[in-house]
Amino acid sequence: MDTTHFKRKLIEKERELLADLARIQGEARVSGEDEVKDFADEATTEQGVSETFEEATVLRQTLQQVRDALIRIKDGTYGKCTVCGRPIEPARLEAVPWALYCLEDQKKQDARTPTHQGSTL
Repeated sequence: MDTTHFKRKLIEKERELLADLARIQGEARVSGEDEVKDFADEATTEQGVSETFEEATVLRQTLQQVRDALIRIKDGTYGKCTVCGRPIEPARLEAVPWALYCLEDQKKQDARTPTHQGSTL
C-alpha cells in the first residue's frame, strides 16, 4: 500500500489538532482572569471550563491516535487491522486515516464499549 497520501492527511490532521489545542489553552487562560462574578456567572464559567476540558481531552486522544498511525506508517503496519490483521477498507482510511480496526472489528469494538459522544477508532 502506498501510504504517502495518508501520511500527508495525518500530518495535516496533527497540525489541525495542535492548533485547536493551542486555541483552547488560550481561551482557558482568558476565562480564568479575575472579574467580579455572581453565582450564576460562576456556574456558567464552571460549565464552560468542564466542556473545554472534555474537548481538550478528546483532541489529545485523537492527536495520540494520529501520531500512533504515523508510527504504523514507519514500521509498515499501517492499514492493517490491529485485531485480525486484515487490510482496513480504503474508504474507512480516507474517512478516518488513524483507524485501528477494519469495519467488522470496529463494529465489535463499538458493541463492547458504552456509547460515548465519539467512537473509538
